[in-house]
Amino acid sequence: MPAKQDPGPSVKDEELYEALREEWNSKEKSARIANAAANRSRGEVGAKGGRSGSYEDWTVEELRRRASELDIEGRSSMTKDELVTALRDH
Repeated sequence: MPAKQDPGPSVKDEELYEALREEWNSKEKSARIANAAANRSRGEVGAKGGRSGSYEDWTVEELRRRASELDIEGRSSMTKDELVTALRDH
């Protein structure tokens, strides 16, 4: 389990941030979700996603392009399944 640390002044909902970190989410992802939830209702944040097609429907080239946008390292040698996992875990 990650060590409990003060997330810093940029995190608006520290309680949600800590809960997400305890679920092994990255610091960046936890902060994005916590801040989005603090700016809108949590229901709105949960409903926001789901408009994009499934990563399984994307081509490897499209997945690599998206991984490049997110600066995921090692993307050029990843298989499609590895790319999908890396994008979902980002």
